[in-house]
Amino acid sequence: MDELLTIDPFPHAQNLCLIAGWRQWADAGSISSELPLYLIEQTGAQKVGELKPYGFYLFQVPGTHGMFRPMIHLQEGYRQTLQRNRNEFYYTGDAENGLFIFIGDEPQINVERYVEAFGHACQLLGVRRVVSVGGVYGAMPFNRERQISCLYSLPQMKEALAETAVQFSNYEGGATIGAYLVDHAETLGLEWVDLYAFVPAYNFSPNNLEPQLLSIESDYKAWYDLMRRINHLCQLSLDLSDLQRRSERLLRGMEEKINALEQEMPQLNVREFLAELEETFTEQPFVPLGDVWAAELDNLFRDRDE
Repeated sequence: MDELLTIDPFPHAQNLCLIAGWRQWADAGSISSELPLYLIEQTGAQKVGELKPYGFYLFQVPGTHGMFRPMIHLQEGYRQTLQRNRNEFYYTGDAENGLFIFIGDEPQINVERYVEAFGHACQLLGVRRVVSVGGVYGAMPFNRERQISCLYSLPQMKEALAETAVQFSNYEGGATIGAYLVDHAETLGLEWVDLYAFVPAYNFSPNNLEPQLLSIESDYKAWYDLMRRINHLCQLSLDLSDLQRRSERLLRGMEEKINALEQEMPQLNVREFLAELEETFTEQPFVPLGDVWAAELDNLFRDRDE
């Protein structure tokens, strides 16, 4: 197993957590593939390890042309870039709280070996809890708090997770890499939470030959709603003000797109479609206890001043 892992020395902290994402099929809103990269950039996290790609990826399948092959960029016959499968661990933190951030490519074959190697990496890193993230598309109001679906590795985790306004999944179907790792984490006694945000996607003309589709490529609102919960679950204090601003800009941009679509194609009845979604949607706002106390204190001081 050790030949698959390279772990460099890193500062140790009292509380060590890991956030994980993959370039995978369950990546609506670019949650799994881009949110970890955003966190790496925002926190200045440094690379501390990697999971080697040995035996996890296909180079070709008969009958396909370039579906699995790495992409290469040549200039005057000289290689400029060659895309490779990467599975990398980054670290940021202080003496009290440390955060590992993982971004990788979902394995195509030998999944059991990949999962065992990843679990071994978590043991070597000494993480207390892992949170993996992903996204799925669904018809829901774009301006409301995102629904977050949850699965977890250890039964005793459910009570604490219930306080984070998540839906405990009853899904049946093809497993994601996150779900696979949750299953393995239980055998290790490791706390693993797999969170999936529902990303707004609409088909305003399902009966037409040319459907009018609208979805969010990078759903900063979902990123923000997920990270508020992860901050709470992992006892982190990551600054989410930039994500909050991006989320607000996204909602304004979506409103503009909806207005433009309504004016250009009134026959789609866009507003009626969204109004029906609002009527059947039940929002689950996440309000941590600390936020409640802060709000009450603000009200108290405001009343005193008045």
